[in-house]
Amino acid sequence: MAKEKKMVEAITSMEQDFAQWYTDVVKKAELVDYSSVKGCMVIKPAGYAIWENIQKKLDARFKETGVENVYMPIFIPESLLQKEKDHVEGFAPEVAWVTKGGLNELTEPMCVRPTSETLFCDFYARDIHSYRDLPRVYNQWCSVVRWEKETRPFLRSREFLWQEGHTAHATAQEAEERTVQMLNLYADFCEEVLAIPVIKGKKTDKEKFAGAEETYTIEALMHDGKALQSGTSHNFGDGFAKAFGIQFTDKDNTLKYVHQTSWGMTTRLIGAIIMVHGDDSGLVLPPRIAPTQVMVIPIAQHKEGVLEKAEEIRKELAKTLRVKLDASDKGPGFKFAEQEMRGIPVRIELGPKDIEAGHAVIVRRDTREKITAEFDQLAEKVAEVLDTMQKEMLERARAHRDAHTYEAVTYDEFKETVATKPGFIKAMWCGDEACENKIKEETTATSRCMPWKQEHLSDTCVCCGRKAKAMVYWGKAY
Repeated sequence: MAKEKKMVEAITSMEQDFAQWYTDVVKKAELVDYSSVKGCMVIKPAGYAIWENIQKKLDARFKETGVENVYMPIFIPESLLQKEKDHVEGFAPEVAWVTKGGLNELTEPMCVRPTSETLFCDFYARDIHSYRDLPRVYNQWCSVVRWEKETRPFLRSREFLWQEGHTAHATAQEAEERTVQMLNLYADFCEEVLAIPVIKGKKTDKEKFAGAEETYTIEALMHDGKALQSGTSHNFGDGFAKAFGIQFTDKDNTLKYVHQTSWGMTTRLIGAIIMVHGDDSGLVLPPRIAPTQVMVIPIAQHKEGVLEKAEEIRKELAKTLRVKLDASDKGPGFKFAEQEMRGIPVRIELGPKDIEAGHAVIVRRDTREKITAEFDQLAEKVAEVLDTMQKEMLERARAHRDAHTYEAVTYDEFKETVATKPGFIKAMWCGDEACENKIKEETTATSRCMPWKQEHLSDTCVCCGRKAKAMVYWGKAY
């Protein structure tokens, strides 16, 4: 028990210091390690396994909508990047440049991709000729580099993993439909797989992606009341197509420009999982994304028949679930603490007395509830517990978000809420960027999105008092 207590004490309480709690969890649960490359992280097996599951489940959903995977180069020549002015200006502060190849200076500098719009556009300009070539619905899984000044594991690093979809369509309507389709796919994935409720909406012009006509986003609320942009989908219209000369011959034998979209999710989703579901004992992983769903822990495993029965249970459960057996020589208390630290959704305890009684004990990671199940009903009961846990984790996260979502009608009320009540704030906005800037400067809250489900809270802008055009979710964000 002494070792178990020490392990838990090694995590700072989230109420005491949420930022330190987060760092403690990612380190103690062995999700990442720091590297000698400043601003970059080593994703360890426990962390990468979560990303593999995200990748696998997202990729399957992509392919159901007709997406095909490709891979583009990591380098972008400066001349190619310069073709889309707004896009370049948006990314300029974060771009990493390569100026030498071996011992020789390059004739043209190349950037390490911060995103791949220009590469896909260059490719599409050569690959698309006729309406018969459309749509192109491509995605790539890769890493990108952005020279961030301040970094934090998963949430913001100079190199991170992601997927980026890039599509080309014959009409503006098809592009808009794909943009919305992918945002809905992301929202469903977060809620159904990660148990994270999200707000769907449109970014303001100030916050939209550089070069996009419209940016749609899903916004999640973390335990500390800060927002996290968890996925975006962009409608580029024909702006990139005109800059790169991406044209096709339509059915009426006329040349037209394609309409494009782009959409992406990153490893920051792992940070979201930690900050939405974690507690002072460590990770709490939703069953559908957990690399290990069940840990079988034998009690008094030195006694005859205990390890054998534990292995028998592991084999049976492994037919339908992701299961491991902890047969190490650590004490049961340490094993329990370690299983909780790593966020494994369920553990199964069994010792000589359990075996004699013909049952095992199922323990939920999220609530610590203990359920006794007969051996012949164990597989069915564990599956039921995991399903219940998945649903209840989403319900708790939604209840937390709703309890920390506030409304403000006057600017004084808005400022008071930002200062004293961490969370989302719903307030009306006139559409003027000056008000958006003022709010950010005076409160540090930013516009998160204009939700698709609009509400009429008042007739006037919360900041300036002029006629309101939209209801906006505001909040401090990562």
